[in-house]
Amino acid sequence: MKVVKQSGHYVDFDREKLRKSMLRSGAEASLVDHVVQKISESLYDGISTRKIYKQAYALLKKESSSHAARYNLKAALQMLGPAGFFFEKFIARLFERQGYQTEVNCFLQGTCVTHEIDVVVQKNEITSMIECKFHATPVAVTDVKVPMYILSRFNDIKPIEHKVFGRFHTITACILVTNNRFTTDALTFGTCSGLTLLSWDYPQHENIRHLIDREGLYPITCLTTLTAVEKEKVLIQGIILVSDLPNQSHVLETIGLSPQRIKNVLQEIRELTKM
Repeated sequence: MKVVKQSGHYVDFDREKLRKSMLRSGAEASLVDHVVQKISESLYDGISTRKIYKQAYALLKKESSSHAARYNLKAALQMLGPAGFFFEKFIARLFERQGYQTEVNCFLQGTCVTHEIDVVVQKNEITSMIECKFHATPVAVTDVKVPMYILSRFNDIKPIEHKVFGRFHTITACILVTNNRFTTDALTFGTCSGLTLLSWDYPQHENIRHLIDREGLYPITCLTTLTAVEKEKVLIQGIILVSDLPNQSHVLETIGLSPQRIKNVLQEIRELTKM
């Protein structure tokens, strides 16, 4: 059975790949097997992977909103747009949880020009700049031109001391982050040039997906009990993480949710954060 990827390429349907992606959501194996069987029964040659994903998401949501929220995680990151400002704040929070000090949207004077840096982080006396390459669509990739450009900015910045975190520091490391993936050339050039690369699935064991699950830092956009418009309104209020919302639940009333819907949202958050 051939399926069509979002890139337009035809590939064989991989039942086990679908199964593993749903197991990562925390759903029990029996539920996952049931969903895979239901989807297998409705397959036809040329079905899009997007349609398969939507079917799996809907079937998971029927059983558990929190499992559907985790299954929806990659799409949730793509909703931290449109320009990626919320994604930059999310990445800052992800590094904070790992023990870094962070500052967002810093202007640093280089040898030649001034640079706006997405995030500056510090840990163990090492100060690093983070540049975020955000993609709002699933098919977009970060190609080799991006690490080349970021490296030139890093080289302009690192000879100068900069006042961050209350005193002057030299930026000695550079991290490039994307919510989708890097091309092979981008990975080769970035690692060869000494950049640290972080994407949805790179590196193998410390990628964005693993860090989110390990640290329990789910973006507000993964919730299934809020509409896309409501999620945007919550983001504008400065709430990026699911775990921030229970202590600021008045925001849900502010954006027009009924008491029952607020209760449903908070229940989904409890289920998601205890997994």
